[in-house]
Amino acid sequence: MRQVLADYSVSISELKKNPSSVLSKADGSPIAVLNHNKPAAYLIPAELYEVMMDRIEDAELASIVEERLGDKGQAVPVSLDDL
Repeated sequence: MRQVLADYSVSISELKKNPSSVLSKADGSPIAVLNHNKPAAYLIPAELYEVMMDRIEDAELASIVEERLGDKGQAVPVSLDDL
């Protein structure tokens, strides 16, 4: 059985009946949407989604930096004045 990674959960049919009520009850917490008692999706506040996307982008950029640091020996020295 898959783990539910939210403190609040709701069935798909309950979410369909009254989505505003579900969001209100969760009070900004993530919501696990269950289908046959298994997580089918998660609802998260827009602000949290934006933070998550920023962190993913930062992690991807950090990975690129690490990769390029390995190629540092092939770099061409350039003076800032020349730029």
